[in-house]
Amino acid sequence: MPLLVDDAPALPLDAQGILELAARSMFQLFSSVSQGMFLVDRSGRIVWVNEGYQRFLPDLGFSSVDQFVGRTVEEVIPNTQMRRVLETGQPVLIDLLTNKAGTFVVSRIPLRDDADRVIGAIGIVLFDHPETTLQPLISKFALLQRDLDDARRELASQRRRTLAVAGDGERRAKYTFASFIGSSPAAAEVKRQARRAAQSTSPVLLLGETGTGKELLAHAIHAASSRASGPFVSVNIAAVPDTLLEAEFFGVAPGAYTGADRKGRDGKFKLADGGTLFLDEIGDMPQSLQAKLLRALQEGEIEPLGSNKLVPFNVRILAATSRDLAALVREGKFREDLFYRLHVLPVRVPPLRVRRGDIPALVEALGEDLALRNGTPPPELLPDALALLAGQPWRGNIRELRNVLEQAVMRGDSPSIDAAQLERVLREAGVEPAAPAPVQDAAPMGDVDDEARYLRPLAEQVAELERRAIAATMKAHGGNKLATARQLGISRATLYGRLENPE
Repeated sequence: MPLLVDDAPALPLDAQGILELAARSMFQLFSSVSQGMFLVDRSGRIVWVNEGYQRFLPDLGFSSVDQFVGRTVEEVIPNTQMRRVLETGQPVLIDLLTNKAGTFVVSRIPLRDDADRVIGAIGIVLFDHPETTLQPLISKFALLQRDLDDARRELASQRRRTLAVAGDGERRAKYTFASFIGSSPAAAEVKRQARRAAQSTSPVLLLGETGTGKELLAHAIHAASSRASGPFVSVNIAAVPDTLLEAEFFGVAPGAYTGADRKGRDGKFKLADGGTLFLDEIGDMPQSLQAKLLRALQEGEIEPLGSNKLVPFNVRILAATSRDLAALVREGKFREDLFYRLHVLPVRVPPLRVRRGDIPALVEALGEDLALRNGTPPPELLPDALALLAGQPWRGNIRELRNVLEQAVMRGDSPSIDAAQLERVLREAGVEPAAPAPVQDAAPMGDVDDEARYLRPLAEQVAELERRAIAATMKAHGGNKLATARQLGISRATLYGRLENPE
């Protein structure tokens, strides 16, 4: 006899009853059709696994459920991203996980209590052996990935062609202020000073430790100046032998000495005429050449080696050094008059250890650059890895950070990088890792004098507030750009634009 409608089980009519029914039904469905499930508590410890998941335990190195349950998820499941779900409260609905048990399509969903607090998470293995079960999808993804890799290589090629040397052979700046990554107070201040310097024609002296980005700022100052259409010529004084420096600067007249080019050779001052000459490591200049450089700057003319003819030039000078020029002057190793000639617009570039809040953005930018150069996916640093990076002294500054990141990427089998991998890289480089530290955001508004912070252009204050809002929201969502854009009420395209050009 058919079941009468009146005898059929009724759906609950209240919202709470419907939610409980849906949750129960979904849990039972996933438990029955998935390849395996497990639960972790708020601290990340495994508290339950179903029968389906137990078949993966031998491949993970466990002979019984008792060995597996009660341990932290990172200990028992290599490459898991469950900790991020617990920290951000954001689900990962579809992801690929690869470890010694195989490759799996997985979901990770946070569990919340009545107060909407995260109290745990559930991990679901949707498919194992995706190379067979999801072959049509994987084939399509492989085609898309190939197209993406081709596009990345083409973009990198175009970037090199555009930023390096123009087609007419002239030297151009490779970087702008957008290339100087960072929104911390220290980074914002040095960019503000450099922008002001770009509007002047006076010499600029960039001071700071090695690897802080002095050369990048020199490029940016030129690119933002009235001389941007002219050449940008740089010379690293420390890299040129003392005996060749004079010829390098002032050029060589035809047949000046045995073996010299019969047509002569232009020096850096001549090549930079109408543009900018960047003197890197000016503190290493020998004293014998300092007097000739001073005279050239004062008179606006040079005398090529082996010539009696004075050649006028029109060059804006940018100089940089990682040495203490004032101390060299006191020691008699650097001419005092040349120091004052160069020390007109000093810009001190901060070391990385005083702008730790910029480390996540720097890591992302460096990672994308490595990915473009090597044709690989960008690395993804886990929270413990970022905390470790934030705690290091970085004596080599951004150059050292890039080296550590590149080594970790080249040695890793997965795009994900954890603290243990970075510790190994640091120790092999002879550096004992310092204790991890929380990644700092931009300094709170109260850290700036209450009166002084408002005595700036309104657009600058709005931009600063926007940067801080984006940084705080990104941190709250564990770097998830989609969730950040949603909470801020802006499109992802707008968010990407702000992150690429925070100015």
